Amino acid sequence: MPLRALHTLTDIAPENWDRLLPDDQPFLRHAFLLSLEESHSVRPESGWRSEHLVWQEAGQITAAIPGYRKHNSSGEYVFDHGWADACQRAGIRYYPKWLGAIPFSPVGGARLLGDAMAARQLLADLPDYLAQQGLSGAHINFTDAPADALLSEQPHWLERLGCQYHWLNHGYGDFQDFLATLMSRKRKQMRKEREQVAESGFTFGWYQGDELTETQWDFIYTCYANTYAVRGQRPYLTRHFFSLLAARMPEQIRVVIASLGEQPVAMAFYLVDSHTLYGRYWGCLAEFNHLHFETCFYQGMEYAIAHGLQRFDAGAQGEHKLVRGFEPQLTRSWHQLQHPGLREAVAQFLNEERAGVRAWAVEARESLPFRRGD
Repeated sequence: MPLRALHTLTDIAPENWDRLLPDDQPFLRHAFLLSLEESHSVRPESGWRSEHLVWQEAGQITAAIPGYRKHNSSGEYVFDHGWADACQRAGIRYYPKWLGAIPFSPVGGARLLGDAMAARQLLADLPDYLAQQGLSGAHINFTDAPADALLSEQPHWLERLGCQYHWLNHGYGDFQDFLATLMSRKRKQMRKEREQVAESGFTFGWYQGDELTETQWDFIYTCYANTYAVRGQRPYLTRHFFSLLAARMPEQIRVVIASLGEQPVAMAFYLVDSHTLYGRYWGCLAEFNHLHFETCFYQGMEYAIAHGLQRFDAGAQGEHKLVRGFEPQLTRSWHQLQHPGLREAVAQFLNEERAGVRAWAVEARESLPFRRGD
């Protein structure tokens, strides 16, 4: 079959995978996905088995979807736990399923990689692959517009909407330019939050991936893992992942470390491409008033302005971002379910959910802190 699965990215040369990518977004790169595998952050024991689907013609891979065989729904950020629970009550098998996504990263972008015609053929053959493999369905999360167009052409794909909040750089010269666009009360609130952090004695240092020592990476990982420990959970990523990523793609890593005196106390881990800053992980050794907002939001905004980046994606959820100028952005995922009854029930649910998400996005835009009418 022209459609086949790669169970590890070691089966394809980095240059052959990366030439399928439409841009320099870090999450799609061979180096990023392979680091997840080789660090055992992605592993069958945690419900993730690499199963990247590729379309091959004349011995050459012309299209691909990064993907995984899933035995749970953890780390996806498009929540289908309710569908799985309903299947269990009805005696319908929901796992394993196939997921086209970037693990643990609710970041929109290309999912159908390579030639559009080959990607269309891959999608057309996917239902047969699911049946042969005994998979309950396929799910492709956080798609871009080209993927949305192709998926909408295919039968039985169900569209799901979500909403995230991204900060957009509307040509600001500096942070004060941004503040000047806000209503007075919101502008004063942000200034007060930043002043309280500064008056408490915090300083902030920015680092590229190759500027950090292993000792600093130990600190970064401790902070990252602590965000899960306080909730009684295990972190998705292993310590080894950060070292692998720093060695393979340091130029796209940014870390800001917050220190109190000479002591590092918090960090935020970012990735960057030509247009966007992606805030991924945050952690601290102790709680300090407003430190999270400064480290994860305001520092990122300043960095985006200073480096001419168009967008700052600070991660999923977080309606508290609205009052700080993060604008609602609709996200899309697509779902093909093999069981006809389940597909019909989910289609009805998604029809109602889409209306609710669109209504919320309009309401959320009304909550933005920007000045109106002047």
